[in-house]
This record gives sequence, structure tokens and C-alpha cells, in this order.
Amino acid sequence: MTEIPLTAAYADYLRDESRKVGVAESISFPTTEEEVSTIMCQMNQQGITVTTQGARTGIVAGAVPYGGHLLNLSHMTVVGEIGGATIKVQPGVLLKDLREILMSLGLFFPPDPTETTASLGGMAACNASGALTYHYGSMRNWVTALRVVLMDGSVLALRRGENLARGRTFSLTTEDDKMISGQIPDYQQPAGKSAAGYYVVDNMDMLDLFIGMEGTLGVITEIELRLLPAPPVIQALTVFLPDELAAINYVQRLRNEDKPVAIEFFNHDVLALLHRAKAEGNAFADIPTLQPHYHTAVYAEFHGEDAELVEDEVMAAMELAMELGGNEDDTWYADNARLLAGQKAFRHATPEAVNMLIDQRKRATPELTKLGTDMSVPDAALGELMQMYRDDLATAGLESVIFGHIGNNHLHVNILPRSMEEYARGKELYLGWAQCVVNMGGSVSAEHGIGKLKVPFLHLMYGEAGIAQMRALKKLFDPHGLLNKGTLF
Repeated sequence: MTEIPLTAAYADYLRDESRKVGVAESISFPTTEEEVSTIMCQMNQQGITVTTQGARTGIVAGAVPYGGHLLNLSHMTVVGEIGGATIKVQPGVLLKDLREILMSLGLFFPPDPTETTASLGGMAACNASGALTYHYGSMRNWVTALRVVLMDGSVLALRRGENLARGRTFSLTTEDDKMISGQIPDYQQPAGKSAAGYYVVDNMDMLDLFIGMEGTLGVITEIELRLLPAPPVIQALTVFLPDELAAINYVQRLRNEDKPVAIEFFNHDVLALLHRAKAEGNAFADIPTLQPHYHTAVYAEFHGEDAELVEDEVMAAMELAMELGGNEDDTWYADNARLLAGQKAFRHATPEAVNMLIDQRKRATPELTKLGTDMSVPDAALGELMQMYRDDLATAGLESVIFGHIGNNHLHVNILPRSMEEYARGKELYLGWAQCVVNMGGSVSAEHGIGKLKVPFLHLMYGEAGIAQMRALKKLFDPHGLLNKGTLF
């Protein structure tokens, strides 16, 4: 496998959606596991750091290199045959391409990150999730096997149920009979949704260690995914409520009913931003009309076998919204593909609108970026979390939007600075929130991972002792610390 010098022609590969830019000396585009193994072995022998990349859709700079070699997996795009209810794919296969294949076969793969051009390898490495995680769970729930190339070129073949830890002690054997044994960290995972650091629990399936490891232990070269039959009936409802408190009450009561497969939240600032963006151009022509009096929105999606039963669930959710101050005329109901597409476009429009606004501001201040939180808390702390965000943003006088996966108590606060002074104030606010979220028993990263941007937040969660244990675990698989330098640690 030929290494290519990192010339200006490959400059795009030095960045990802975090907008951060790194440096590297060379790049390669393997197409097979054998090629990956050869490259890794060579780099290990030469002491050269390796940064792995997929589709570079991540926003925490995990794919941004800190020198050395770039191992780009985007050319590994083989999709295997479907066997029973599973399918094997190479890591460079994009989610949107897999969905297209499965749709033609009447099959369904639930993980649904907003960016459908994400690669399956990246999704496994970061334990990706999305709105449907509320019901179906994250990527970890849908991976049944992995093949992983380690830094020395050896290969681990992991299948769910075949490699279990004993308490916090484990032993794995590579295909060339090298045994790797040791201890997994003894910290406790947050009870809710989390993608922060290594996943560890007593007696765990060791396959799960490599889902969400952000490429720091090895390179995923094949993923076996579990599939479902496509839901025969999909309907959705977006309700507009008079204030945030009514929206939180609505969410809590929807969760008690346990009917929706997704529950998403959009505060007043989101609706105002989208209303302006829609009025100023054609970027959001696909989303339904947003009336100026709309205050706070909640989107709920319902799946089922029987159209009448699903419709009854949706109507019950609509009636609940009316009890809390909603209005039937101000409610969007989707019971067909066209209407559903409009509501999904609305659900995904916020990050795009935020990026458009920041891009405008970067013309005056090129170094400016948004600040986006990715934190989650236990159910009981949702109201406290929202109050903290609301009060602190008002006190700081910072422009922001709040949206996201409220069903999992996982909301994104995007702070929209107008200057680097506001950016600095927002960053300080974010760090304080992270400590509060940890104190609430939550996670500093619920779905995007830690990457290189959130390393200080991981220290807040697990402290020096926990980080030292994670480092020790990494050293068992990557003794010289060459793989994905700067990620997690």
C-alpha cells in the first residue's frame, strides 16, 4: 500500500466538521483489511503516529491529525450480503447508501445521526445515535460483530456474546494468537445516554469496548449490523406550545405513555432563527411554514404495525398538547411520506441554520466558531438543567438556540457568539455547565464523543484516576501511544 505525501492537493483531509485544521506528513486510502494491517505494522515499526478518518463528519476534531500519517477509510465501501437479520459492511460505507439498499429490501437500521453522510465505521467508533435512540438505542445496540486491526497490524475478531469480562478483568486473543489481558477501568458509567470515554461495566461484552472508543484502541475494518423489518407505519406530530414549561411537562407525560420512538425539542430561539432563515432565502423551502407566534416546539415520531393504532397514539399525543395550551390549528401532523419529509426537514434544519449564521459572522471574524453542548442528565434533573441554561444565558447576554433529543434529556445548546470576547465568555460558561452536569450524574458528551476538543470535560467526569486507568487500557492495545494522538487524552 503506497503512502502519499500530504501535499496541498490533500489539504481537505486535514480537517473535519469541527472546522479545526491539523497537520500530517502522509496519507493512504486502503481498500482492504490486509492493506490496513500492512500500513499499521509499518507505522508501528517506524514510530509514526496514525490518525484514522472516515467521512469526516464529526464535530469534535477526532479526524483532525496531530502529525504523522492519515489513514483514510473512505475507499473501504464494500457492502456484504444480508444474512438473516444482519449485514456486514466495510467502515467507509455511508449511512445514506446503506439506507438506500435496505429500503429497497424493506429493512431498517435504526441509528439516525443528523448527518446521513456519516460513515458506518465512524458511527461505530463514536457510538453514534440520533433522535430514534430514545426508543431503539444507540449504535452499540445494533452491532453484532467487529473486525479491528491493532497498531501492530494484528487483528481482533469480536462477536457479541463470545468475549465476556470477568468482573473488570478481560482477556482477548488476536487471530495470530497474541493474548491481550488486563483490567478495564473501575469508574461507573452515567445512568443515561453517554458517549464519553471508554464504555465499561462489570462482566461486559468486550465487543462493547470497541464501540465508542473513538479509534484509540484499533481500526475498525468490518462491522456486522443487526437489522429490523421496516416499520409498516410511520407517523409524526409537531406541536407548538405556549412556553418552555408547558413543553417540558408535555415531554414528561409523553415519556410516561412510552409510545413515541423519538421526542425532540426546539426552543423559541430556534423557531425565530428558522423563521428568519426561511424568510431570507430558499435554504429551508422544504420545511412547513413557521408562524411568528409559535413559541416552543416538540416533535414526536411513532412507529407501528397497524395504521389505526398508530393514529390513535398520535391523536392522544395531540390531545395532551391541547391540555397544555397547544392549538390544533398550530399542530403539524404527518401520516404520509411527503408530510413526514417536511417534518424531518424541520427537525434537521437547526444545525444548518446555525452554521449559516456563523459562516456569515466569520467573514468579519474568521476565527469565530459556534459553541455547542452535547450533555445529558438523568430524568429527574431535566428541569434543573433547563433552568440552569436559561438563567446563565440570560445573565451572560449571549445569543443561543436550544434543541435536540429531550426524550433522553439530551439537549444541544448552541451559543452563537458575535465576537471572540463573547466566544471566550461562552466557553467559560460551557465549562461551568459541564461540572454541573457531572454533579447531576450526567454525561459531558451524550452522542458526539470527546475527540480532541472536549478532553478537559472527560477529566471532569472521571478525574485523574479514571483517566490514568483509560490510558493504561489503551497501552495494552497501543503500547507506544501512536494511534489517534490527542483524542480522549
